[in-house]
Formats: sequence, C-alpha cells, structure tokens
Amino acid sequence: MEGDEGTRLRETAERLALTLAQGGMQKTTARVMTALLFSRQETMTAADLCEELNISSGAVSSAVKQLIPTGMIERVPAPGSRRDHYRFREHAWATLMSSQNEMLAVMGDAAAEGIKEAGADSVAGRRLHEMQDFYAFMRREMTALIDHWREQYDAGR
Repeated sequence: MEGDEGTRLRETAERLALTLAQGGMQKTTARVMTALLFSRQETMTAADLCEELNISSGAVSSAVKQLIPTGMIERVPAPGSRRDHYRFREHAWATLMSSQNEMLAVMGDAAAEGIKEAGADSVAGRRLHEMQDFYAFMRREMTALIDHWREQYDAGR
C-alpha cells in the first residue's frame, strides 16, 4: 500500500484484527485475514503477506491453515506463477454464518439429550427445553436470513 491512504487503510485493517483477536481469534490469523480483506490486490502470496505484515512465512502458513477451512479465504491458481495465491472469498461472511448453523445444531442436540436424561418435567428439563427451542429457532431463522441476504446481494450486483 502506498502513501497516507494506504497507511490509513492498513491501520483500519489492524484495528479490525485487534478486535477479532480480542474476540478470541489468534492475532496473526486475524492480521492475515484482514490483510486479505483490505487488500487492493485480487490475490496475495505468502511472501506478500509476510512483507505487508512483517511476519514469518511460518506464521502466514499457520494462519492460512486456520482460515481456509472456515471459508474466509481460499487458495487460487495464478497463471504463470508457482506460488500459492490467496484471496478473501466471495460470500465469506455468509459462509461463516452458515457454518455457525452446525454449532446451533450441536447445541440443540445437546439440549435434547439433556431433556431425555433429566426428564422433560424436571427443573433442568424445563431449562433445557428453552435452550432446545432457542437453538431450533435460531437455526431456522439463520438459514432463511442467509438465503434472503444472498438473493438480495446477488440481485444488486
């Protein structure tokens, strides 16, 4: 990035990375993710990320290994280059939220198992019923919400 504008953009990316790290993401992983998100380039190589962030190739490799399975970034071919290129995925946020549905299902299943063990009419059973109902609701609504967003976003392109 060049000049004051590039510096301000990098500072904005670093602030987001810090927020993500405070929320539990590893700091280097957050920095790599935000570098790709805020990049003016379509793709970046590991060497680009090392230079931009002043981190080691091992740190970039570890971050990439964490980010690719989440659907936030992807490895892409670069004609004429032997290096791996990475980019922030299109619809990454929807993909991330969709993967949260798996956690919602796990929580709902845990509540159902708890109800079975504790009994539906017990104190624990009543609390677990609320938990089960909440996660079932969130799962239904999240799926519909993500689908609606995708339709609206794609229509506006």
